[in-house]
Amino acid sequence: MERLLNFIYEYRAFFTFLFLELLCAWLIIENNQYQSTKYFNSSNRLAANILGFSQGTREYFSLRTINENLAYENARLRTELEKRNQLIGDSIRTHIDSARINQFEYVSAKVVANSTNLYKNFITINKGSADGIAPGMAAVSDAGAVGKVKSVSEHYAVLISLLNVDEQVSSVIKRTNQLGSVRWDGLNMRYSNLLFIPRHAQPVIGDSVVTSGFNAVFPEGILVGIIREVNLKEETPFWDIKVELSQDFGRLAFVEVVKSRLKSEKDSLEHITMGDTK
Repeated sequence: MERLLNFIYEYRAFFTFLFLELLCAWLIIENNQYQSTKYFNSSNRLAANILGFSQGTREYFSLRTINENLAYENARLRTELEKRNQLIGDSIRTHIDSARINQFEYVSAKVVANSTNLYKNFITINKGSADGIAPGMAAVSDAGAVGKVKSVSEHYAVLISLLNVDEQVSSVIKRTNQLGSVRWDGLNMRYSNLLFIPRHAQPVIGDSVVTSGFNAVFPEGILVGIIREVNLKEETPFWDIKVELSQDFGRLAFVEVVKSRLKSEKDSLEHITMGDTK
């Protein structure tokens, strides 16, 4: 305290000058309309800039919560859209099957680990068996197909990424409905191959490749990618097709796990049927 008093006493002339300057400025602003208007305009502009910076900082640090909320909302809307599309289709067929309308449910999850530089890449998400996630379920994003659930714990699940040389997705060329399979070759994470498209088909650069829905894992019509290269060698029965994946796996942050209520029924029936034919 004594040092503070000594400091003030030593610089008393400066503090007196500063006080008088501030007093003069206040008197000028208080008694002159022009200076008063300029002062308040400048102070309001400065305050607005400070408040804008503060608000921008708060919004930046709240982006994680905002993204999670948007992901949950996207999952809910995707579920409702799937129900609506199925309802429209069944209405056209004049038969409404409530089980098929409610076939798919979407669960939003955050990506907590994601490899892209291996031959067999996997994705870890923060939802598990406690949220109804089970092996074999598909995972999609806003951009398109992502992969399939491989294993689960109570609060986490590991997905087989489409960037995995062992993973194939039953797909069709949307324009022609030609059936094939998308499988990664382990090279470029932005491109995969569309296999088993026969010579008589006519794939075109720019065609969309979507899920076929034949395996009851992925809903029908989920975008997989866009055809960027087509080649046909004389000795091969199939086209050599390069597909640019719709999902950039290097930027994957959220996924939606697809819970198919009819998958177990379909798998059980196929198992019984194939067993009877042996």
